Amino acid sequence: MSAPADLPTKQGSVAAAGQVHRPEGRTLPVLPTSRAVLALALAAPIALVIGAAAPQAWLIAPVAALVVLALVLIDAQLAGRLGPLALRFAEDCEVGGEFVLHADAATMGGRPRAMHLVMEGDPRLVPEGRCEIALTPDGADWRGGRVLAPTRRGTARLGGVWLRWTGPLGLGARQFTGTLEREVRIWPNVAAVRSPALQTFLKDAQFGLIARRMRGEGTQFEALAEYQPGMDRRRIDWKASARHSHLYAKEFETERNNQIVFAFDCGQAMSGPVRGMPRLDRAVSAALATSYVALKGGDKIALFGFAARPEVRTPFVTGQGAFLRLQRAAAQLEYRAQEPNFTLALATLSGQLQRRSLIVVFSDFTDLTSAQLMIESVGRLLSRHVVLFVTLVDDELETLSAKEPDSLQDLSEAVAADLLLRERALVLKRLQQMGVDVIEAPYDAIGPRLIDAYLEIKRAGAIG
Repeated sequence: MSAPADLPTKQGSVAAAGQVHRPEGRTLPVLPTSRAVLALALAAPIALVIGAAAPQAWLIAPVAALVVLALVLIDAQLAGRLGPLALRFAEDCEVGGEFVLHADAATMGGRPRAMHLVMEGDPRLVPEGRCEIALTPDGADWRGGRVLAPTRRGTARLGGVWLRWTGPLGLGARQFTGTLEREVRIWPNVAAVRSPALQTFLKDAQFGLIARRMRGEGTQFEALAEYQPGMDRRRIDWKASARHSHLYAKEFETERNNQIVFAFDCGQAMSGPVRGMPRLDRAVSAALATSYVALKGGDKIALFGFAARPEVRTPFVTGQGAFLRLQRAAAQLEYRAQEPNFTLALATLSGQLQRRSLIVVFSDFTDLTSAQLMIESVGRLLSRHVVLFVTLVDDELETLSAKEPDSLQDLSEAVAADLLLRERALVLKRLQQMGVDVIEAPYDAIGPRLIDAYLEIKRAGAIG
């Protein structure tokens, strides 16, 4: 089954192998291997033994060293000259997804024993800035690959390339040193949007791939229908029923064209990782999945990012074709090592909204002081808007709190973690008492929970 035309394709899916890139550089003719260095190192104590036992045979040691050096030169020549070298990878990928790096090489006039490639790259793409690939023979060529997992959004650079291949004896080697200077764009992860589960849900939901009216819920009057047992009695139209001497009930249509704003806290707390991926990126993935559903339903979507001050603000977009614009805008959300200014950010956002909207705030907090400022700022939005507060479960605190203490340090860590969890629960409870819908869920459940909450708010007609 083919994907819908508006379904976002996986970034970087330019064939399975990606695009071909050829580094430029030069080849060093001869390099000794560790095996050759070990052989030369063993020659020194052997020379001492020979010199002590038979001084007249001292020439054996330097001759043996010269033999090893000659073998190194011969072995390096037997390794052959480097032929075409190609690196294949896609220039686009998604944070938390897979980035596949392929290497293909060939030698001319030689029989290499082994071949290894090392590449320098941005740490957000290449772990610790260094990636090593062991190539294996495939007929006359040598091939290898490595699967990497991008950890942060942005543009990652791939720079230096080193390829070393050894001769059949493993004593001599040759090395190619070059540069690539290519960039890889790391986008927000929208794997949830492409998932078969979400696509099936959209086809079966009240608003799916085929647009149709959504009767029975909402606040916009649609039509009168005969009253059936089980229908809400409050929807009976008594005047119409009296005129026709039969019970009739009102049918309503769920509102479309609602305004939904996803507000992202890009501060220090949201830049921390959760299972190898920043909280901010987990939030962006959940927001984009919900945006896809909302755009299908005819609503308007905008993104808003802030830290110490507002940074990203997109206009409202509508229509299924606008999803790519949202994904590109989400890629501009930067990680900031700053405390967020909720007062300035949410006041600015509220001043820019001309009508009642659903504001989804993604944030986290580490202490009661910063949380109090956040509570006050969110509370000011409630008079005009519907607010949904979304935060990720703190797995680290829960692990420390539930851990069986084996030492005094473990006990103190467990007590401190339990205290922070209690404060966290208190803050979320205060938000709920104010009338804010709160979602706290693990990273892998935050997307479905957010979609369910959005649909529930929409069905209740609370936005319009």
